[in-house]
Amino acid sequence: MSDSDPLLAPMVGADHGDFAGVLTDTVAAGTARIKRLIYPVGMRWSTDIKPLVGGDSCMHAHVGFLARGHLRGEYRDGCGFDYSAPAGVVIQPGHDAWVVGDEPAVLIQFDFESDTLDRLGVGEHAQHTQEPSR
Repeated sequence: MSDSDPLLAPMVGADHGDFAGVLTDTVAAGTARIKRLIYPVGMRWSTDIKPLVGGDSCMHAHVGFLARGHLRGEYRDGCGFDYSAPAGVVIQPGHDAWVVGDEPAVLIQFDFESDTLDRLGVGEHAQHTQEPSR
């Protein structure tokens, strides 16, 4: 992370992590968590994370604010999503996703750990509102 860029600088008081090159800072917020995820250039879930966790797709919901970068992805049913910063982001479980372009994607995410789907109303089989990715 960069100390000269506030969006990338380590967050004071956060739990810091690195999972398959995705840098994370997590802070508690009541019964929720606020996470800053920094996805590196070229990162793709199916290439970089799937070998570590298994499964056919990412089964986490991602709800938050894309502060920098460009994320694109596709659900198992073929529907896709395409977010360019600045953008509100709602990504349901059952997806592959990747960073587009030459800068990292920075997502500020809100979650309730295992209760995220219920608490935020982001169902696993919710209607996808984005166009299929190309």
